[in-house]
Amino acid sequence: MMLNGVWALEDAQGDYRVEMILPGDGISAFFAAGEIPDPYFGLNEHDLRWIADRDWRATRKFTLTATDCDLVLTGLDTIVDVLINGTKVLSAQNVFRTYRVDLSEVAHVGENTIELYFHSNTMEAAKRYAEHPYPVPYLHMNCPIPHGNMIRKAQCDFGWDWNIALAPFGVIGDIELCPQSQTRITGVIVDQAHDGQNVTVTVRAPFENCETRDIPFEIALCGQSITGVVAAQNGVLEAAITLVSPALWWPVGMGEQALHDLDVTLGDSTQTRRIGLRDMAFMAQKDAVGVGFKFRVNGVDTYAKGANWIPADALSGRITQAGVRDLLQSAVDANMNMIRVWGGGRYEPDWFYDFCDEMGLMVWQDFMFACNLYPADAAFLAEVDCEVRETVTRLNHHASLALWCGDNELVGALTWYEESKENRDLYLVAYDRLNTQIERAMRAVVPEANWWASSPSAGPMNFGDAWHDDTAGDMHFWSVWHEGKDFEHYRDIKPRFCSEFGFQSYASMDVIRSFTTENDRNIAAPTLESHQKNHGGNARIAETMFRYFRFPTGFEDFIYLSQIQHGLALKTAVSYWRSLKPHCMGALIWQLNDTWPVASWASLNYGGSWKLPHYMIGEFFQPVFVTIVPESEILVLKAVNDLREPVDITVKIAATKPDGSSRILVEVDAEVSPDVAKSLAEIAASELAVDEILTYNWTGSDGTKANDHFMLRPYKFYDLVTADLKLEVVPNEEGYEILVTSSSLALYVALEASIAGRFSQNVMTITPKTPAKIQFIPKTSGEVPIFTVKDLHNATYG
Repeated sequence: MMLNGVWALEDAQGDYRVEMILPGDGISAFFAAGEIPDPYFGLNEHDLRWIADRDWRATRKFTLTATDCDLVLTGLDTIVDVLINGTKVLSAQNVFRTYRVDLSEVAHVGENTIELYFHSNTMEAAKRYAEHPYPVPYLHMNCPIPHGNMIRKAQCDFGWDWNIALAPFGVIGDIELCPQSQTRITGVIVDQAHDGQNVTVTVRAPFENCETRDIPFEIALCGQSITGVVAAQNGVLEAAITLVSPALWWPVGMGEQALHDLDVTLGDSTQTRRIGLRDMAFMAQKDAVGVGFKFRVNGVDTYAKGANWIPADALSGRITQAGVRDLLQSAVDANMNMIRVWGGGRYEPDWFYDFCDEMGLMVWQDFMFACNLYPADAAFLAEVDCEVRETVTRLNHHASLALWCGDNELVGALTWYEESKENRDLYLVAYDRLNTQIERAMRAVVPEANWWASSPSAGPMNFGDAWHDDTAGDMHFWSVWHEGKDFEHYRDIKPRFCSEFGFQSYASMDVIRSFTTENDRNIAAPTLESHQKNHGGNARIAETMFRYFRFPTGFEDFIYLSQIQHGLALKTAVSYWRSLKPHCMGALIWQLNDTWPVASWASLNYGGSWKLPHYMIGEFFQPVFVTIVPESEILVLKAVNDLREPVDITVKIAATKPDGSSRILVEVDAEVSPDVAKSLAEIAASELAVDEILTYNWTGSDGTKANDHFMLRPYKFYDLVTADLKLEVVPNEEGYEILVTSSSLALYVALEASIAGRFSQNVMTITPKTPAKIQFIPKTSGEVPIFTVKDLHNATYG
């Protein structure tokens, strides 16, 4: 019996009473009832934090015909007492756990009452901090609500440098009643051994409530099955199936995402897992430079191209499966093959990983610890142990799961606080206890799991500065944004794998209109400043524009240019790091998505529409890619191929003036292997006149067709001319085909539609000889769009 649905919600004082839909959160319930304004609009956030400071109770009735049942609750957020008919049966302490409670002694046949008493997360966190024997610091500049690190709740709920601070409460998962008498399989742990073309799949399935001495079982996979009997006292079923030449699962872009149903039956109980057969090897081995970092899938070294994932919404009640699927599909459509589920959010539900399996998105999974220091007392570590074992048991079978990582930036956090700098031994020991507990619990479930202790990290037992060490492990590189260095600084480092880097831009205009009035549409307006959570972020965006561009002529031009320079920063980094293959084998952008409408590092708007940098990502993450790498006074043309087979490419490079006139400099044909980036040609910078830029295009035997440009100097030094852009729009079965032509060189040509939808291409370099043909597909059929176009000239020259 599911107990999801409508509950009655009231505060402990009895001042407020509304309906609440569970799963869901209390703030969304208040908004739906009309009791509060939209927390995402204007400055409303600051007037709504009182909700988190109160205790709340949610109640409902349910009817039983028998009392031999268990209550199963998932995602209680966070310090929650559960009462049945007035008797407390559970005190939950951890949003990341599932709880199972025997109701046979407290429930009765007929009508029963269940109450969830939510203790204030903010008050409980402060209380635990005060009671702890030594201070446990948290990151003040990210979290305006303090001490969230003291409880096992999504850390970004207390605020982050991209998130609203509301510390919501509620239920993230399901609430249900289950019979006690059934034999119950409590988990399915899957191990794969690949030997040539054969795969041996070993299944371990712990179980309980077995009332017989021996119990029959069957395991079925790919048309094969094995049967037998397992002794009840064992408590674990273990068996193996060997498959001959089965269809394998590959990351997107490298092959098919073959998935198979694995059915495990024990007595009358059956559990089904959808698995992919793949050999996912994590390679962190010493070499001549330091310690490498890469993923080898089915024997093929795979360049990881992707982004960091944060919760799909700041309020869990607003998250939908359709919305999450759309965000993940946008990652795939931008040629990404990996998502890092970041450690300051939450472990995602089963269906999230199902989507990743189906789409071919590898998952780097952090455990949920980020940027703060944490307690290491027995009670806290016991909660962590339960949390990790349950999470690994739940998720281990997914084909997409590539890596378990202990935390986000906890090693670096040891150097951020006065307390830990003054008494490093104390806090280092506490960190090691926590990290060791996480690894021990993970390996208790899956002994051979791919494991990385912390991100960033230079390697096992290395507690050094991984932010600036580009010889080993994974790297978080933030000198360009947080230190204000120029984009060219991305070429000063050679990471083995960069798992975080990024630059900010504003949300697109349609999103800005959703949370502002017309008077707020100024970057210095309080609303725009409140929807920028990184200290100095607005100033840094503007300061960077001065460095590279002539200043935009109006507010909407400023928004456009913020997104262009966001994409340019990412392109500068990724195009260079990809040219280092195989020294560098991964680049994960910070970040893919937003939790609410805000200026941030996300390439997707809140709600899922594409910001301009996401279109740019789709270009420089193409499997076959050509780029220019400046080396002193020489411009080196490099090509990279991330497919499994060699590709033949043809590249043409021209020197182009602002009026669109050009002259061919180089034409080259080459075969590019997947193993290493290849130098195709060199051009002396002196070959370009002061007003010329490089424009180049390439075609590949894989079907790739693309063009790009490279400038020796910042854009502001070039006297661009009016492009006289023209659009020819023709409706077709899918939407609209648009031909974009230009009378001169037009840079960063960006189309916008008056309705929601997706362009097949955007942010283009167009010359009189290279028009662009684009498809626009409306989100809702039948709507007629109006198209507008913007380029660098009309945004900065007027």
